[in-house]
Amino acid sequence: MMDFYYTALRNITTSTKFNIHAGNVIEWYDTELTQPTQSEIDAEVIRLQAAYDSQTYARSRKAKYDLLNQDEMRYDDLANGTTTWVDAINAIKQEYPKP
Repeated sequence: MMDFYYTALRNITTSTKFNIHAGNVIEWYDTELTQPTQSEIDAEVIRLQAAYDSQTYARSRKAKYDLLNQDEMRYDDLANGTTTWVDAINAIKQEYPKP
């Protein structure tokens, strides 16, 4: 699980006058802006986590795609009349389908 606490706080305030210590303890220095509530921060963390989780399949696919030597596979397929590149891409898409 990713730690989105800092990003959540940055998303819901324009202030840069704060520190976050261990255990997500906020030290707020801004005298003009009000510190966001814990429930506002928690809601943004949940939103960020859901967005991250929804892209798990894409990150998994990319990792597999990066392991392929796709240019060489495409060239070999053209030269040999084979479909190894297409077959490899389809296997990855089948292993990690879009939700």
